[in-house]
Amino acid sequence: MQAVDDISGRTLAASSSIEIKKSLKNIYTGNKEAAKAVGEDVAKKLLEKSISAAIFDRGGYVYHGRVKALAEGARDAGLKF
Repeated sequence: MQAVDDISGRTLAASSSIEIKKSLKNIYTGNKEAAKAVGEDVAKKLLEKSISAAIFDRGGYVYHGRVKALAEGARDAGLKF
């Protein structure tokens, strides 16, 4: 997942399950738990940059499963959509 500023075209924050694999503690990197952790990580990085709100673009994917878990993780960490 990445957070992009559409106006300037810059990536503000990014994360992946591979990047945070060590903190997942034996969790498979392609499941809902990993997706939620990725959402929390991106939200944490954005909040450190004083960005508290974003628009969630699911890229055409249906809002369920890992996409939903990712969004819920970001919301749980304090990011507003």
